[in-house]
Amino acid sequence: MLLHDQVALITGASRGIGRAIATTFAAQGATVVITGRSAPLIEVAAEISDTGGKAVAVRGDLADEGFARELIQRCRQDHARIDVLVNNAGVLHAGLLGMTPSSAIQETFDVNVVAVIRLTQHAIRLMDPKRGANIVNVASIAGTRGLEGATVYSAAKGALVAFTRASAKELAPRGIRVNAVAPGFIDTDMIRDLSEAAYQKRLQSVGMGRPGTPEEVANVALFLASSLASYVTCQVLGVDGGMTG
Repeated sequence: MLLHDQVALITGASRGIGRAIATTFAAQGATVVITGRSAPLIEVAAEISDTGGKAVAVRGDLADEGFARELIQRCRQDHARIDVLVNNAGVLHAGLLGMTPSSAIQETFDVNVVAVIRLTQHAIRLMDPKRGANIVNVASIAGTRGLEGATVYSAAKGALVAFTRASAKELAPRGIRVNAVAPGFIDTDMIRDLSEAAYQKRLQSVGMGRPGTPEEVANVALFLASSLASYVTCQVLGVDGGMTG
């Protein structure tokens, strides 16, 4: 049990990578507080409870600063601490740069960057370095290499990478580790919405010749969140199967 007696707050846990992280962490002994905007969040909590894990679902929109405060207050009241924060919630508006409306640009940065910074500000106040407190941000290969047709998303995830490294340096003296995973072509709703031509183009750029699974990303997040990575901070680990573009 790599996360025995740990309290993990996981955002964007309704589906995909967030859901996989939540179930993986719970299976490794963590009490997970999961949040998201969509109804399947409740199903995730029920699935974890049915398999003997501990999960609490708090539905809401992290772009609303008031909800972020309420979420942290709920963690304070119910658990008195947060040992692991996983900033996974994100939004992708694909499209050419010249065709991306201002509203999409604003939402992309509000959810992928601003909400992450605000939640982290609140969460670190409940973190005890003696318990190995740490933060795992879910970035993207788009933020480390850039992704054609998703320029705004790439810029936002690039900002998240920079935030990871800067906050890691700032929080290291306080005993709080900060790392990120950078998934590549992962089998989630995002890639299922691609046209066949776009899907094949992306797939051809993956050295291993297949999409990754959410569980494979979750396993890397688990490593970073656990004591196995007790001397690891300020790192961005790619989970991309050798993706070259």
